[in-house]
Amino acid sequence: MMKFRFRRQGNDPHREKIKQDLFAFSKTVEHGFPNQPSALAYDPKLQLMAIGTKSGAIKIYGAPGVEMTGLHKDTAAVTQIHFLYGQGRMLSLLDDNTIHLWEIVQRENRSHLVELHSFNLPGRPGIESTSATRVTVMLLKLSCDLLALGTEGGGVHFLELPTLTLLNKSLFQDEIMQSVPEEYKCGKSLGPVESLQEHPQDSDKILIGYSRGLVVLWDLNSRHVVNLFLGKQVGLMSLKWLSTLFWAHFWWFLLNSVCRSVFLIFVLFILGPFPCKAVNKILWRTTELGAPLVLFSGGMPRASYGDRHCLTILQDSSHVTLDFTSRVIDFFTIHCTDKEKEFDDPSALVVLLEEELVVIDLQMAGWPTVPAPYLAPLHSSAITCSCHISNVPPKLWERVISAGQQQCPLQNYENWPICGGKNLAPDPKQKELLLTGHEDGTVRFWDASGVSLKPLYKLSTASIFQTDCDHNDSLMQAGEEEWPPFRKVGCFDPYSDDPRLGIQKISVCKYSGKLVVAGTAGQVIVMVLSDEKSDHMIDVATVDLLQDREGFTWKGHDRLPPKSGSVVFAPGFQPVVLVQCMPPAAVTAVTLHAEWNLIAFGTSHGFGLFDYHRRNPVLARCTLHPNDSLAMEGPLSRVKSLKKSLRQSFRRIRKSRVSGKKRAVVYSPTSKVQEANAQLAEHDAEVTPVQRRIEPRSADDSLSGVVRCLCFADTFLRDGTHHGPTMWAGTNSGSVYAYALDVPSQEKFSEQSVEALLGKEIQLMHRAPVVSIAVLDGRGNPLPEPYEVSRDLAKAPDMQGSHSVLITSEEQFKVFMLPKVSAKTKFKLTAHEGCRVRKVALSNFTSVSSEEYSENALVCLTNLGDIHVFSVPALRPQVRYDCIRKEDISGIASCVFTKTGQGFYLISPSEYERFSLSARVITEPLCRVDVERPHDLSAHSALSSPVLDSPNSSADITLDTTGELTVEDVKDFLMTVDEAENNFRNIAEEDGRPPGILIN
Repeated sequence: MMKFRFRRQGNDPHREKIKQDLFAFSKTVEHGFPNQPSALAYDPKLQLMAIGTKSGAIKIYGAPGVEMTGLHKDTAAVTQIHFLYGQGRMLSLLDDNTIHLWEIVQRENRSHLVELHSFNLPGRPGIESTSATRVTVMLLKLSCDLLALGTEGGGVHFLELPTLTLLNKSLFQDEIMQSVPEEYKCGKSLGPVESLQEHPQDSDKILIGYSRGLVVLWDLNSRHVVNLFLGKQVGLMSLKWLSTLFWAHFWWFLLNSVCRSVFLIFVLFILGPFPCKAVNKILWRTTELGAPLVLFSGGMPRASYGDRHCLTILQDSSHVTLDFTSRVIDFFTIHCTDKEKEFDDPSALVVLLEEELVVIDLQMAGWPTVPAPYLAPLHSSAITCSCHISNVPPKLWERVISAGQQQCPLQNYENWPICGGKNLAPDPKQKELLLTGHEDGTVRFWDASGVSLKPLYKLSTASIFQTDCDHNDSLMQAGEEEWPPFRKVGCFDPYSDDPRLGIQKISVCKYSGKLVVAGTAGQVIVMVLSDEKSDHMIDVATVDLLQDREGFTWKGHDRLPPKSGSVVFAPGFQPVVLVQCMPPAAVTAVTLHAEWNLIAFGTSHGFGLFDYHRRNPVLARCTLHPNDSLAMEGPLSRVKSLKKSLRQSFRRIRKSRVSGKKRAVVYSPTSKVQEANAQLAEHDAEVTPVQRRIEPRSADDSLSGVVRCLCFADTFLRDGTHHGPTMWAGTNSGSVYAYALDVPSQEKFSEQSVEALLGKEIQLMHRAPVVSIAVLDGRGNPLPEPYEVSRDLAKAPDMQGSHSVLITSEEQFKVFMLPKVSAKTKFKLTAHEGCRVRKVALSNFTSVSSEEYSENALVCLTNLGDIHVFSVPALRPQVRYDCIRKEDISGIASCVFTKTGQGFYLISPSEYERFSLSARVITEPLCRVDVERPHDLSAHSALSSPVLDSPNSSADITLDTTGELTVEDVKDFLMTVDEAENNFRNIAEEDGRPPGILIN
């Protein structure tokens, strides 16, 4: 009998099928720049770039839309990456001393990155410690069938590829020591292996460089030392083989009448006479013009430029030192790798920095920067807020694109040099914009329609105010040294000139091209999109939210002073009016209704309503509680109330102690201005087990006057027969204010003022902060956006049935019928104790079975990082997903939902994780990389990388320049070069072939 008493909603098979067609959770793609990059590699044949991070991730990038991610099982930093040339395979070395082999595989006509094998180098029993077997350098032979590993203990071990099988060919220091002269031994070890190089003409010989300076040419077959090079002065960092052609160009470079003096200055400056930072890496590229291209990182004098992150490009008389704002991790050039070609002719330089990726065009005069279609540094200034716009109208899209192109005339993503793989994703059906507000007062527009988050346009609000940044910049520029010719490159700038510029809230009307941005110092700026340059004054209005309340004194920062006189604005969004809230506290909520020419804004002190057409304040209301002392201090105040903090801490402890006791659950009693027909809940024992108890909050909690949400709606508030404009505001103390607005018609906007009259006031008894307010029409659908109905872009709302308002607090969801504000439906969030609602949105979900069927749903993110989806307006739970770690407070705070069931949240300061709750709308990488792998890898020895194997190829050099050199040292160096040239000429004549040239 009992089994028929209850019927769970989830047992309906038909409903379960509908839910499967509507909802599905997946994390789809990571937008932005990888956090803490640590390694870089490039495959010139497949034209793919790989970036490794300190968290153990490997990301592969090709043409826009071609992205793959691999994650090591252990969270260890990736220290090295090496591509197996043209095979779609790569090796990674982690700082836990493990080596991993990855492969690009095809599944369901898509490419994925998977791990094939892993290997950990075993220790030498009884002899070597764990640190002695730590891998310091990896050499992937050109045949791609053998991997040599140099260790801290001075040993060299060999692995067979692709199985990562350890071969019985290990070489230890004691075997090398037998060939070292007695006077060199001195009872010391040779130190760690710092470099391994394969002989360019004889693959059976490898060059081994030890940190003490010894360089050994070792024969793998006969296992004996072919030659020794004893270095006694400077510890070795790295070395490379150089080809004869390089030697010829090197001499040409030295002896050229124009370049010789430049090179001498170059040597003196880079190597001395003052102590310099190390030259970490040098690239030498040959060009058809004759003059080789030299690129190197580091080498700056420690005293003058020791704190700079530099990369120098030198060709003939052209010389530029790129000055970056973050450390250089690694770099490579994109150049011709065809061994039949005589010259490299590099086309681009790719530099991986700690905080961004910079690409330099090496073929255009002046070596300009190439804009990147992905890997944009979202955190160039810290992100403070975000806003997503779905289904952007074509006209707005084109105008934003045009404004961005006028900002950056060279912004052409079609010339992106890393173009491997094929993007299989279809063109997006609609355009999407992601707007990010930043600490420096900028709003950046991103193309979020596909996998690649492309920068489109940057709007700066700093030019509206008087700040010291322009003055400081001019002083810095005036003090720059003329030589070396520094050029600042990159956009990463973590320092804000004034924290008051920070953008806190954004609201956009995509049909009228109007934008409202609100900042940390109470500034609310109304902007209009213009296609032409403008020079005009900005109207300024002040709204006092305290309304002359006595007993309160603002202790926080001052407002930003606006500029006087005309200001020149470039095409794009241009300010028309600046509304300054007083006191100048950070704006916590803002909304815009372009059809009514109204904006509403709120702070920790109250909310205001402003008519930006008539430049006229309509309403200002203070929401402060008498005990809101913290609201007077502001977010940037250095003085905090210790007594207040202690009181809050003890209150939290007290609440946690009584939370387990049985107690009555109190819901809000109501009147005309409160909830209707509420009663005290049953005893705790009778509370439905699937719904959590709601704890009443104290009325004197600090910051209770913070305005959390604002909403405009055309609905029924005064009576059930006449609808009209309304404005709703919700606060941190559970208060909801509803105002009836008298908005004149379009023809009378300039003649009549907007009037506001308080219609309802709701006080939730549990006093939980109100997170969101949304008005639903007679069918339970959200009201359309401004202009959607008048421009036939959406169906008119149902004005026949009864409207309702959905109020979401941190504790529960509740639907009230309008205009009486009587409670209809509610849901107390099911979760563990301490769960709070953090973000909500109304989204539309379309079925994968039929595009004609869709449902509106309430999407909710809690402080535990889980996402709940509820039906609207019935508030029935549909699905629940674990999305964000509950410890990731910044990720939860940064989450933004879209109207089509997707979302974004920050997984690091520089990366957005994109996810989808919809079974139909999914934005994820769909790409393919075609790879031809040899079936027998042992027969692959003939396949060599033309970058390294060609006798006409370039070479990479890494030098140490920590010592001090004088002019005499430079002369000795040049004499040594003369002797070396004669010696190698004799070797070449005797062998009848081009010799390998060694420089250490």
